Amino acid sequence: MMMSALTLAAADLDQNKVTPGVLGFIVFAVIGGAVWFLMKSMNKHMKRVDFEEAPDPSVEPGKTTA
Repeated sequence: MMMSALTLAAADLDQNKVTPGVLGFIVFAVIGGAVWFLMKSMNKHMKRVDFEEAPDPSVEPGKTTA
């Protein structure tokens, strides 16, 4: 009886349909989590960056270009 149920279940599966399955979902979730943590870390480091912009040598002091 069990063999007939297994053959019926196997016959219902489409052999041409390929799915990533649980392992694919886990890998995708881990990659997504890693990207999220990397972006969070990059934001933290970019907020710490402090620099003074060098003045433009082509513009004379006191004159504006409008």
